[in-house]
Amino acid sequence: MNDRTDARQEAGQRIRTLLGPDGEPYRSTTPGTLGGHRRGRLYGRLDCPSALRAIARGHYVSQRVFFADETTAVEAGYRPCAVCLPEAYARWKENRRENWKGHWNPPRQEQSPGDTS
Repeated sequence: MNDRTDARQEAGQRIRTLLGPDGEPYRSTTPGTLGGHRRGRLYGRLDCPSALRAIARGHYVSQRVFFADETTAVEAGYRPCAVCLPEAYARWKENRRENWKGHWNPPRQEQSPGDTS
């Protein structure tokens, strides 16, 4: 730590690491309002029961990230948690479905009998 960081911590301002919209970490004296899982690319409330269960089992902590707000989490490429943010997850899922229409099940080409191509 440098002298400036030490001075902030002494003044009662804890330094936290949050992810920005570009997915890069930055230092902040303001705590994040949402937590996320780096590998799963999802975000949710800090009191999410699913995340708290995983943390209690000793998982998740090394992949934990924090965001200032929902807009930042989305811009960084994270999706909402289905457990603690079910409405946001449903919107994300529907938007994803609309954006990927036609890509999941490409049309099958009809083959003539005896065609082996």
